[in-house]
This record gives sequence, structure tokens and C-alpha cells, in this order.
Amino acid sequence: MNQTIFLIDMQSFFASVEQQKYGLAPGTPLVVSGAPSRPSGVILAASPEAKQAGITNGERLRDARLKCPNVRIVPPHMQDYLDWSLRITDIFETFTDQVEPYSIDEQFMDVSGSIRLFGSPEKTAAAVQEAVYQETGVYARVGIGDNKVLAKMACDLFAKKSSSGQARLTSDDVESRLWPLPVEKLFRAGAKMSRHLRMRGLQTIGDFAALKPEEVRSRWGIHGQVLWMNAQGVDHSPVTTETFSGQKAIGNGMTLPAEYVRLEDIELVLLELCDEVCSRARRELKAGITVSCGASGPAGGFHRSISMQEPSSAASAVFAAAASLLRRFWSGFPVRRIHVSLSGLSPDGCIQLNLFRDPGKQLASRELGYMTDRLHDRFGKHAVRRASSKLPASQFQERAQRIGGHFK
Repeated sequence: MNQTIFLIDMQSFFASVEQQKYGLAPGTPLVVSGAPSRPSGVILAASPEAKQAGITNGERLRDARLKCPNVRIVPPHMQDYLDWSLRITDIFETFTDQVEPYSIDEQFMDVSGSIRLFGSPEKTAAAVQEAVYQETGVYARVGIGDNKVLAKMACDLFAKKSSSGQARLTSDDVESRLWPLPVEKLFRAGAKMSRHLRMRGLQTIGDFAALKPEEVRSRWGIHGQVLWMNAQGVDHSPVTTETFSGQKAIGNGMTLPAEYVRLEDIELVLLELCDEVCSRARRELKAGITVSCGASGPAGGFHRSISMQEPSSAASAVFAAAASLLRRFWSGFPVRRIHVSLSGLSPDGCIQLNLFRDPGKQLASRELGYMTDRLHDRFGKHAVRRASSKLPASQFQERAQRIGGHFK
């Protein structure tokens, strides 16, 4: 059966949300920066008006102000972006029940069974665009394809440059429209792989597509084979609502405000990260058996893993494992970034009995975590917290105000 897949991208999503929140007049340039008061702050997102003035994502605020003195600068608000993304998902689900989030501002839709209601893929896409704009004020660009890869490349390579915000790329178009493009334009190629292909004389997507699949597999393995299939416009993966159901690990990390050199200070932040990781695991009703810990700084770093005796979602058990790695592999170098993750996930519905441990204490430790989560949900993260969060090295207060590294 022929498929019609959309990849829908929200234009300048973070900046567009901020424009709507502040009720700015049409044409007002706006940028989002994590440090609006610092000239060295980096731009995370720029509105179309700001981009027209020459401002780009990733550049410094001082340079942006020189290009556009009247630009409005605001901090990021991740909770708002998450809320708006969910609102947009709800809109998509009025067109089809096959909606797959790809990122916070991109989602796949399988409208194969819906286009008869609207007349054509293009008319369906226009109806989606209109619905999103009327409800949120955000412009949507739509890539239309026979599969997810073609829809993604249609959006990235053509729709974003189209006045209608739409583009269609079918299997019949691959040779004429896709193959002449530079190899850097190939979905998932990346800068390093693109340079590597060019050094081998493969200048266009068509050059790479002309290779035999056996040669591609022998030189670049599975990754190369996936890229070659992308170049052919082939993708057998369906649009699915279960994209994130097979999560293999849960982790968290942070960049510290300064270099930490005392073990007790590093361990304090590590404990707070373990609290967050275990809380996320419990929300998924998961426990993990493998703990990974990493720390890095200007003078070095490490990343190691260890397996616990049994799966756990208790912060005390995960921290004990992570701290053992820290004490073993940290050589005393100043630490600027620290990370912890929990993998080997399994359902958190039972406890492995141990002859040498009190099962009552095991159950109590598990239930304490779930009770803490319920208190946090009802009264906020500050309702119950560790006494150590009052210490100067703690990052609890800072992290409690953020989602995904940004202020809520």
C-alpha cells in the first residue's frame, strides 16, 4: 500500500513561542539566549526576522546586537516549549492517530488513511499548517514523502525554502532531485562522514548511491548501509507511537558552575543526579542494574560502569555504585562536568530476595522513593529534599528551577 508520510517542523520553534507569549508585533526580531545579560551569551534560537538581519544560532549576543540593534532578547523557558509541543501533537491527532514525535519541534505523521478527507497530500498538509497556526500562531513546514526518510529530506532540503512551507519527495524523484545534491545534504551523513566521502571522490549523494551495497557494508558497516539506503530513498520503519517505549538507559548530567576539586563536593552533586535519575526511572516503573558514572575537566576525565547485585530504582543503591566508580577512577583533576546513568532496565515490580538482606528494608527503600515522588508531584521539588542541598556545593536549587537544562 502506498504511504503518505509527513515530517512537520515548527519554524524557529523556541523563538516563535516566545513571540506569541510576549505578544510582539509582527516583524519584531527576537532571539532566545541562556544568558541574556551577558554579551558573550550564545543564541539558542532566532526568529525569522532576526535571521533576515543576519543573526544565526550559536553566535554571540554582542555580534547579534551589531547586526540588529533592536533585537529582543529573552531567556529560554523549556516548560513552555514542552507544553506547546504537546498542544501541537493534539492538533496532529485530529488528522491521524499515527503521530510520532521526532524532537520537540518535529513530528512524523502517517496520513495514508486521512488524505481522502482533504483531497490530496498537499491539501492535507495545508489543513495541518492552518490548524497549527490558528491554534498556536506558529508556522509549520511540511515535508511529504513515501516514507519517513523522504519526508524528512523533503522538509529539510526543500520545504524550508518554499513559500508554501511544503515540499514533496517521492521515490520517483530521488534520482532527479536528490542525487545531484552535495553529499553533505544526505540525511544523517554528518560533517565528519561527509568529509570522509569527499576525500574518496564522492561529491554528491548520487555518487554515494552508485556504490554497491556490499562495498558500502565492508567499508562503513551498518552506519554506512543506513546512509546508503537514505541515499536510495529507502526506509522501511513505520510511523509509530511507541518510539520511546524501548528506552535502554536513563541518565542525567550537568556542567558545574565552577571547577570542583573536593571529593565531598563532587559526591554531593553526584548524589543529586542519582536522585533525579532514579526518580525518572520510577516514573517509567523501571529499575536498572548497571550504573555508569563519568566526570571530566580541562585536565582529564573518565567514564566507567559497574553492575549492582540486583536491579534498583533507589537513589541510595545507585549512588553507592556511582560513588565507588568516582573514588576509584577520579585522579584528583578539577571536575567541570559530571554524569550518571542507569541501564539494564527491567520492570520495577518485584524484588530479588537475598538471604543476607532484610526484605522488609528492601521494600521500604523502594517505597520511600515512590512516596517522595508523590510528594514532589503534589507540593513541588522543594517539599522534600536532602539536608545536604543546603551546602554551598549543592546544585539542587539551580536544577529544581530547570527542565532540560533551561529555566521552566
